[in-house]
Amino acid sequence: MDARRYVDSQFGRATAEPGNKDAFTYYLPRAIPRELPMPSHVIAELSDADAALGHLQGLGMIITDPSVLIGPYLRREALASSRIEGTHASLSDVFQAEIDESARNDDTSEVHRYLEATDLAHRLARDLPITQRLILQVHETLLTGVRGEEKSPGEFRRSPVWIGATGATPNSAVFVPPVHAHLGDLLADWEIFVNDDGRSYPALIHAALMHYQFETIHPFLDGNGRVGRLLINLLLMDRGRLDLPLLYLSNYFETHRDEYYARLQGVREAGDIDAWLSFFLRAVKAQAEDAIGRSRKLVEIRETYTREAMKERSNLARLVDLVIRNPYVTVRHVQQRLELTNPGARKLIKNAEARGWLRSLGTRGRGGREHWYAPEIFEIMERPMDYTD
Repeated sequence: MDARRYVDSQFGRATAEPGNKDAFTYYLPRAIPRELPMPSHVIAELSDADAALGHLQGLGMIITDPSVLIGPYLRREALASSRIEGTHASLSDVFQAEIDESARNDDTSEVHRYLEATDLAHRLARDLPITQRLILQVHETLLTGVRGEEKSPGEFRRSPVWIGATGATPNSAVFVPPVHAHLGDLLADWEIFVNDDGRSYPALIHAALMHYQFETIHPFLDGNGRVGRLLINLLLMDRGRLDLPLLYLSNYFETHRDEYYARLQGVREAGDIDAWLSFFLRAVKAQAEDAIGRSRKLVEIRETYTREAMKERSNLARLVDLVIRNPYVTVRHVQQRLELTNPGARKLIKNAEARGWLRSLGTRGRGGREHWYAPEIFEIMERPMDYTD
């Protein structure tokens, strides 16, 4: 890491172990600032992002059963956050792996571990503040049984790490997080900021600073990005800005990956917090607006299908809710989830197929099992986000 690229700012400085001629340079963050002046353009972007977030929260309150929307959004988030870290999987891969064990692989397993870690985080947050204890448990769930399992799941690192290295040493790295001897003090300050001091900031600024500092501390050998992005949604719910987990920023971060990393690095190298806050707030606005539009389309299809299903005495309405959560089905999956006989599940699928709600993908996997999917529903979930910035 080239110390000449780093200014000494209120956010931290480049340093090295004193008295050691072989010591490498690393970045030592300072305590998170409890007060920050914000220029007018950041204030304007905060207002826009906060308004979009308020509309999203309002949508969640008026939908009859908003829980049906949470599953699709969680899966999009889990996939995008994992892709930022190099996982290669598609949304259809993730959905099919849930209903058919033979479709699972290392990539989809990583995504599903993210889903399990997210679920654990939300359950823990009902009784616990966002603390080191919580993030350790979430990290253990995230990395156990998948790639990265050898990198101490559920434990803070006890050795240096570096990022963007062109070689095998920290000297060639773009960024070297603080050495492990500093983690205790830095995480203690981070925890206090998240749960107390940071509440003097608007919730979105609080979340942006929390995420920046977590990624800069980089407390784990692996999984820092995924845990740090997961915490954004958790903090906004803790601050009362969301009642349901419907806002996820990883799709924006993945689409703007180079800028995402550059804005974080800009705070470290130049103390440019305004550019990071601006980027974060644009992400919130874009994702909230996308979530509103996508949610409305899903609800509209669900209501249309349900009205039709209620005209006959069958389990068709229950199948509608099943495919809203996961648009891929097999006979066995429907049989198990809706507690039907095999012939009953097949008849139900054929009914939906005749209505154009489901389309066969043919047989696949080791067992030659036939798969169907709901094209209208999947198109809404898979459609790329339209960013105009």
